[in-house]
Amino acid sequence: MPISITPDLVLERYAQVTPALLERLGITLLLSDLDNTLAPPHTRRPTDEIRAWIAGLTGAGVRFAIVSNNRSSSRVEDYCADLGVPYIGHAGKPKPGGFRRAMALFGASPEETAMLGDLWTTDILGAKLWGLTMLAVEPVDGAPDWGHALLYALHRPWMRRVKRRQGPLQ
Repeated sequence: MPISITPDLVLERYAQVTPALLERLGITLLLSDLDNTLAPPHTRRPTDEIRAWIAGLTGAGVRFAIVSNNRSSSRVEDYCADLGVPYIGHAGKPKPGGFRRAMALFGASPEETAMLGDLWTTDILGAKLWGLTMLAVEPVDGAPDWGHALLYALHRPWMRRVKRRQGPLQ
Protein backbone atom coordinates (compact mmCIF):
# COMPACT_ATOMS: atom_id res chain seq x y z
CA MET A 1 0.00 0.00 0.00
CA PRO A 2 1.49 3.38 -0.98
CA ILE A 3 2.09 5.92 1.79
CA SER A 4 1.84 9.65 1.24
CA ILE A 5 4.69 11.73 2.62
CA THR A 6 2.66 14.91 2.33
CA PRO A 7 2.20 16.66 5.68
CA ASP A 8 -1.37 17.11 6.88
CA LEU A 9 -0.74 20.82 7.53
CA VAL A 10 2.11 23.22 6.78
CA LEU A 11 2.50 26.06 9.27
CA GLU A 12 4.88 28.98 9.58
CA ARG A 13 5.80 28.20 13.18
CA TYR A 14 4.98 26.06 16.17
CA ALA A 15 2.81 28.71 17.86
CA GLN A 16 0.12 28.17 15.19
CA VAL A 17 -0.54 24.78 16.75
CA THR A 18 -3.31 25.58 19.20
CA PRO A 19 -5.51 23.43 21.43
CA ALA A 20 -8.47 24.30 19.17
CA LEU A 21 -6.60 23.11 16.05
CA LEU A 22 -5.56 19.87 17.75
CA GLU A 23 -9.10 19.26 19.01
CA ARG A 24 -10.46 19.77 15.48
CA LEU A 25 -7.94 17.17 14.24
CA GLY A 26 -8.81 14.71 17.04
CA ILE A 27 -5.31 14.95 18.53
CA THR A 28 -4.69 14.42 22.24
CA LEU A 29 -0.90 13.82 22.10
CA LEU A 30 1.49 16.20 20.37
CA LEU A 31 5.02 14.98 19.74
CA SER A 32 7.50 17.63 18.67
CA ASP A 33 10.95 17.74 17.22
CA LEU A 34 13.28 20.16 19.02
CA ASP A 35 16.00 21.46 16.68
CA ASN A 36 14.73 24.00 14.13
CA THR A 37 11.13 23.19 15.10
CA LEU A 38 10.92 24.74 18.57
CA ALA A 39 14.39 26.23 18.95
CA PRO A 40 17.60 26.84 17.03
CA PRO A 41 20.13 24.03 17.39
CA HIS A 42 22.35 24.26 20.46
CA THR A 43 19.80 26.34 22.39
CA ARG A 44 20.03 25.01 25.94
CA ARG A 45 17.03 26.66 27.57
CA PRO A 46 13.45 27.23 26.39
CA THR A 47 12.16 30.75 25.92
CA ASP A 48 9.23 32.16 27.87
CA GLU A 49 7.24 31.97 24.62
CA ILE A 50 7.84 28.20 24.38
CA ARG A 51 6.94 27.77 28.05
CA ALA A 52 3.67 29.67 27.59
CA TRP A 53 2.79 27.75 24.42
CA ILE A 54 3.32 24.35 26.08
CA ALA A 55 1.47 25.50 29.21
CA GLY A 56 -1.46 26.49 26.97
CA LEU A 57 -1.48 23.08 25.31
CA THR A 58 -1.18 21.06 28.50
CA GLY A 59 -3.64 23.32 30.31
CA ALA A 60 -6.18 22.41 27.61
CA GLY A 61 -5.54 18.70 28.16
CA VAL A 62 -3.12 18.09 25.27
CA ARG A 63 -0.31 15.75 26.26
CA PHE A 64 3.14 16.76 24.99
CA ALA A 65 6.58 15.21 24.51
CA ILE A 66 9.71 15.95 22.53
CA VAL A 67 11.05 13.32 20.13
CA SER A 68 14.55 14.26 18.99
CA ASN A 69 17.31 12.72 16.91
CA ASN A 70 19.78 15.13 18.53
CA ARG A 71 23.06 13.43 19.41
CA SER A 72 23.63 15.63 22.46
CA SER A 73 21.49 13.87 25.03
CA SER A 74 22.55 16.30 27.76
CA ARG A 75 21.27 19.27 25.76
CA VAL A 76 17.88 17.69 25.05
CA GLU A 77 17.68 16.44 28.63
CA ASP A 78 18.45 19.92 30.04
CA TYR A 79 15.97 21.61 27.69
CA CYS A 80 13.15 19.18 28.50
CA ALA A 81 13.88 19.13 32.24
CA ASP A 82 13.67 22.92 32.23
CA LEU A 83 10.26 22.64 30.51
CA GLY A 84 9.12 19.74 32.68
CA VAL A 85 8.18 17.61 29.66
CA PRO A 86 9.13 14.04 28.78
CA TYR A 87 11.39 13.35 25.83
CA ILE A 88 12.71 10.58 23.67
CA GLY A 89 16.33 11.27 22.73
CA HIS A 90 18.31 9.53 20.01
CA ALA A 91 14.88 8.69 18.56
CA GLY A 92 16.16 7.37 15.25
CA LYS A 93 13.44 9.08 13.20
CA PRO A 94 12.04 8.08 10.72
CA LYS A 95 12.26 4.59 12.25
CA PRO A 96 9.29 3.69 14.48
CA GLY A 97 11.08 3.18 17.82
CA GLY A 98 11.08 6.78 19.03
CA PHE A 99 7.48 7.41 18.00
CA ARG A 100 6.33 4.15 19.61
CA ARG A 101 8.18 4.84 22.88
CA ALA A 102 6.66 8.32 23.10
CA MET A 103 3.13 7.05 22.44
CA ALA A 104 3.64 4.25 24.98
CA LEU A 105 4.50 6.85 27.67
CA PHE A 106 0.96 8.17 27.31
CA GLY A 107 -0.89 5.06 26.18
CA ALA A 108 -1.77 6.87 22.94
CA SER A 109 -2.63 5.46 19.54
CA PRO A 110 -1.33 6.78 16.20
CA GLU A 111 -4.83 8.08 15.36
CA GLU A 112 -4.79 10.49 18.33
CA THR A 113 -1.13 11.52 17.92
CA ALA A 114 0.44 14.30 15.83
CA MET A 115 4.09 15.02 15.09
CA LEU A 116 5.33 18.61 14.78
CA GLY A 117 8.57 18.95 12.83
CA ASP A 118 10.57 20.63 10.10
CA LEU A 119 12.34 17.91 8.08
CA TRP A 120 10.74 15.59 5.55
CA THR A 121 13.54 13.02 5.79
CA THR A 122 12.94 12.41 9.50
CA ASP A 123 9.83 14.06 10.97
CA ILE A 124 7.44 14.00 8.01
CA LEU A 125 8.47 10.63 6.61
CA GLY A 126 8.43 9.01 10.05
CA ALA A 127 5.05 10.44 11.06
CA LYS A 128 3.42 9.42 7.80
CA LEU A 129 4.97 5.93 7.79
CA TRP A 130 3.63 5.23 11.27
CA GLY A 131 0.15 6.74 10.82
CA LEU A 132 0.51 9.98 12.76
CA THR A 133 -0.95 13.33 11.78
CA MET A 134 1.95 15.46 10.50
CA LEU A 135 2.21 19.20 11.20
CA ALA A 136 5.17 20.63 9.31
CA VAL A 137 6.75 23.97 10.16
CA GLU A 138 9.36 26.21 8.60
CA PRO A 139 12.72 25.97 10.39
CA VAL A 140 12.97 28.55 13.20
CA ASP A 141 16.50 29.66 12.47
CA GLY A 142 17.29 28.80 8.88
CA ALA A 143 19.76 26.05 8.10
CA PRO A 144 22.43 25.31 10.72
CA ASP A 145 24.74 23.63 8.20
CA TRP A 146 25.11 22.88 4.49
CA GLY A 147 23.31 19.52 4.78
CA HIS A 148 20.21 21.11 6.26
CA ALA A 149 20.44 23.96 3.73
CA LEU A 150 20.30 21.41 0.92
CA LEU A 151 17.39 19.50 2.48
CA TYR A 152 15.39 22.68 3.09
CA ALA A 153 16.09 23.90 -0.46
CA LEU A 154 14.81 20.60 -1.86
CA HIS A 155 11.63 20.49 0.15
CA ARG A 156 10.74 24.21 0.23
CA PRO A 157 8.88 24.23 -3.15
CA TRP A 158 6.94 21.11 -2.16
CA MET A 159 5.98 22.63 1.21
CA ARG A 160 4.81 25.84 -0.49
CA ARG A 161 2.62 23.81 -2.85
CA VAL A 162 1.08 21.87 0.07
CA LYS A 163 0.46 25.12 1.94
CA ARG A 164 -1.27 26.71 -1.06
CA ARG A 165 -3.54 23.67 -1.43
CA GLN A 166 -4.49 23.62 2.27
CA GLY A 167 -5.57 27.27 2.23
CA PRO A 168 -5.71 29.50 5.32
CA LEU A 169 -6.07 27.98 8.78
CA GLN A 170 -9.39 28.58 10.45
